[in-house]
Amino acid sequence: MNLALRNSFLILIFTLFFSNQAKSQVEGNSIKATIGFAASSSYYIENYGSQEEVDVMGGGPYLLGEYIIGVKSWFSVRPYAGGIFTSVEKNQNLQNQPQYKVTTNAFLLGAKVRLCAPIPWVAPFIEGGIGTSIGKFETFTPNINFNKSDVLLHIPFSIGLAIGRRNNFEIGISGYFHPAAKQSSGVFAVGYNFPLD
Repeated sequence: MNLALRNSFLILIFTLFFSNQAKSQVEGNSIKATIGFAASSSYYIENYGSQEEVDVMGGGPYLLGEYIIGVKSWFSVRPYAGGIFTSVEKNQNLQNQPQYKVTTNAFLLGAKVRLCAPIPWVAPFIEGGIGTSIGKFETFTPNINFNKSDVLLHIPFSIGLAIGRRNNFEIGISGYFHPAAKQSSGVFAVGYNFPLD
């Protein structure tokens, strides 16, 4: 058991520090296009007691474009623009009862930074940053009633894998947190990088 753990650790160290050919992302500039599915929900903890569970999620498409400034093979700066458009279906069975829901229909602008492990073919990454959302936000739950068209701060966070010989394909999970609206959007998306240099 200890021998296997030690060998795994040595392989990881060798891959991370001694492989000169390992490039997890290309240095230089590129453009990334991403498409996916978003689900909006309230991150405020609801206490429903003994009542039936209330569905307060919305779902819909997610689109994002990034301009990638590759500083190093493991570090990049990424200004972005995109949109999240989630909605809920009306429940015709609920008459004279509130229709709880969380929706986001907004354009996203901001910047994030990426740290990416220098591993060829499959490179894990993590991203974080700050941005603004312009659009309509609705968080209607038993404890929250937020319904505004506004410009709100959001905090993006992502984890994923860059795949392929040049790490051009990506799959990942992202979150956009809107503290003012007490909601967040979780995203599963795929993307492709188009090198400019």
